[in-house]
Amino acid sequence: MIKIGNRKIGKEIKPFIIAEMSGNHNQSLDRALEIVEDAASSGAHALKLQTYTPDTMTLDISEGDFFITDQKSLWKGRSLYELYQEAHTPWEWHKPIFDRARELGLIVFSTPFDDTAVDFLEELDVPCYKVASFENTDLPLIRKIASAGKPMIISTGMATVAELDETVRTARESGCNDIILLKCTSTYPASPDTTNILTIPHMRDLFGCEVGLSDHTMGLGVSVASVALGATVIEKHFTLNRADGGVDSAFSLEPPEMKALVEETERAWQALGHIQYDPTEPEKKSMIFRRSLYITKDLRAGEILTNENVRSIRPGHGLPPKYLDVILGKKVTRDMKRGMPVSWDYIG
Repeated sequence: MIKIGNRKIGKEIKPFIIAEMSGNHNQSLDRALEIVEDAASSGAHALKLQTYTPDTMTLDISEGDFFITDQKSLWKGRSLYELYQEAHTPWEWHKPIFDRARELGLIVFSTPFDDTAVDFLEELDVPCYKVASFENTDLPLIRKIASAGKPMIISTGMATVAELDETVRTARESGCNDIILLKCTSTYPASPDTTNILTIPHMRDLFGCEVGLSDHTMGLGVSVASVALGATVIEKHFTLNRADGGVDSAFSLEPPEMKALVEETERAWQALGHIQYDPTEPEKKSMIFRRSLYITKDLRAGEILTNENVRSIRPGHGLPPKYLDVILGKKVTRDMKRGMPVSWDYIG
């Protein structure tokens, strides 16, 4: 089990739900603070930012490798620099956002994208760090983050087993003992049929750490299903209203959906329980509604039980139905009234 802030994370605790603001503030601090408030109202346990500037992410070039041409991309026709300029959260906003989140009881942290971001976030006393999928092979950055000695949540999008092994070993060797790996498909939005959440329990066993899901699919189904496979952390992008637009709005949850995510993942977690075949305690009251053998016609002592005068019906106070063939042809030892349960006590 891992502890982040005042929250324990593990199979014994309901899933830890992270609302990812990303660039959905649409360059408005007021909107960012409203996202914080709605995240708290929805029941999310944590709020996550991203800490970078366009210049720490890429070069200000609008052609070639630095220009998005993929026709299926949400961001086609834009340069990387332009995209990150719109999506980044100004560093001077971090403190007011952090302060508001903490006032509302949210655990708040961020994804740093270079060393300067780590140093900046350390000044804000973040309780943990998130590593994005695109940075999970940046071993110098992994070392820098791990050296802070705080829990690391690492998205695993695109990474091979060998790459993840290198990342996890590097983090542990650099001072991080608490690691959470999030299964992730780095497409936006992601399709359920490429999400492969069966990887989650395998990843837990392989790396010996907590596991979860960074979910870019639409809706809640994939996240809820992942809890059944052992996910203890769920991260979803979050916005006030998809219709307002924004760089990540298309695959972000709105407040009522985030509330439903919190509730449904908790229900999925509660339903896991343990291996159980016998009646549960609440079920014992329902045992009387099983079928059993009852007399269906008035009988006098000495009459023979037949399919005409005994049947398997509800409720369950008589002999179990499996004894029907055993009792047929036997005599009753006393007068019987229609509606009496069959018992060995009066079968001769």
